[in-house]
Amino acid sequence: MSLRRRDFLKSAALVGVGGSALGARDSAMGLGLSTPGADAPNGPLQQTSHGKSVHTVLETDPPFLYVDPCMQMWPDGEFHLAHRHGVTAYAVTAWDPHAHVAAATDGIMFWHGLAMQYPDLEVVKTVEDIRRIKAEGKAGLLLAAQCGDWVGYELGRIQAFADLGLRMMLLAYNASNQLAAGCLDRTDGGLTRLGQRVVEECNRVGILLDCTHTGKRATLEIMDRSAHPCVFSHSNPSALVPNPRNIDDEQIRACVSRGGVIGLVAWGPLCIRPYATHRPTLEEFFQLIDHVVGLAGSADHVAISTDMSIGTYPDHHRDFFGPPRYPDIAARYNQHVTADFRSPERQVEGFEDYAQIVEVADRLLAHGYSDDDMRKILAENFLRVAREAWGA
Repeated sequence: MSLRRRDFLKSAALVGVGGSALGARDSAMGLGLSTPGADAPNGPLQQTSHGKSVHTVLETDPPFLYVDPCMQMWPDGEFHLAHRHGVTAYAVTAWDPHAHVAAATDGIMFWHGLAMQYPDLEVVKTVEDIRRIKAEGKAGLLLAAQCGDWVGYELGRIQAFADLGLRMMLLAYNASNQLAAGCLDRTDGGLTRLGQRVVEECNRVGILLDCTHTGKRATLEIMDRSAHPCVFSHSNPSALVPNPRNIDDEQIRACVSRGGVIGLVAWGPLCIRPYATHRPTLEEFFQLIDHVVGLAGSADHVAISTDMSIGTYPDHHRDFFGPPRYPDIAARYNQHVTADFRSPERQVEGFEDYAQIVEVADRLLAHGYSDDDMRKILAENFLRVAREAWGA
């Protein structure tokens, strides 16, 4: 069965994009995902032997906040348990990349309906919302857009979507669009004139700008033009992991110099070292954190992202007429570790389950970071930047 995203929503589906999965329960749903310019669109057909992504339920909520700057949820997720995995707020991809405005509208309203259905989930709009739900034992849904195609050529949509709860967005998802160049495209064209205005509108209405998936020149121009700090919600240093989806030291320094935050992502294909043939370890992931901390001079500009899923990640869409030849960012990982994009092995070893955030926190302390650093990395750095962008 293959469903268009709007039909997916109308049949009570939960939307999102990208990432990995955990667990081997239930069969794959076989939902079609049409995402032109998606990661690895021209690689070998990937395996789908694992099923629904499920996560361990914690008996006790951790004493710290954890905000995941990028993840996704799917229709068969166990949403009644989402507040018990150690995550304070999930920055969930609110609709398909490259969606037009009607599908994006359906997508963003779905989350409000979901929060009405599950009392332990809440759409968050302010930093204080996030702190409050932590005290109440709930989990937050921080609505994020992984593309700006839905803007079309109508700037008024930016304020409308901010009013509906959109709190973070990136302008281009891998492929170039009317706003900016994508990181996997042939040219590095930067921001368009319309894209410049979108940056200004996001600043005005309180949407945090995310530079992930975007071309290098465009990221530098976004950060330079923005009145508020920006983030890379799920990107790693290309100095250690050269991959067209990762970012170089110039981009990292530019983000840090303006007060921004780099969300280092535990998704395996963006962590595997050159010439390595093993699954990346948590210690190797910490080396990515160390690299950014070294460039920044402190732990004040680092967050930890997962790109994990709750529910079953849908099958990849393939254009049989022949898609553009974007770089296959997961090719080496597919060859040497696993091509099963629903496998827990798509995450770094030691962080394939949300509940392992407790162990990640302990490992950060053992790695030499202070308790204050740990809390900053897990939530406070991101919340500082969010408060500046959102104004609350």
